[in-house]
Amino acid sequence: MANSPQARKRAKQNSVRRLRNHSQRSAVRTAIKKLDAAIEAGDQAVANEAYVASVSMIDKATIKGLHHKNRAARLKSRLNKRVKEMAA
Repeated sequence: MANSPQARKRAKQNSVRRLRNHSQRSAVRTAIKKLDAAIEAGDQAVANEAYVASVSMIDKATIKGLHHKNRAARLKSRLNKRVKEMAA
């Protein structure tokens, strides 16, 4: 266990950050699942709304350091491709 004050503080910060990251990661996954459900259902309007919400959450998570920028770009590109295929 942490003995010095600095190590105790670092352990506390890591715990708080881990919980925050977990929450954000879960929210991003949920948004993507909602988009997937809308695509499977074939509902174009709901899919577009879910896409916008998903992209927003992915961008926020990326800014906060949860995802690498290239991973975020890849996710958004793949989601956009699926939404556009649905329209065609």
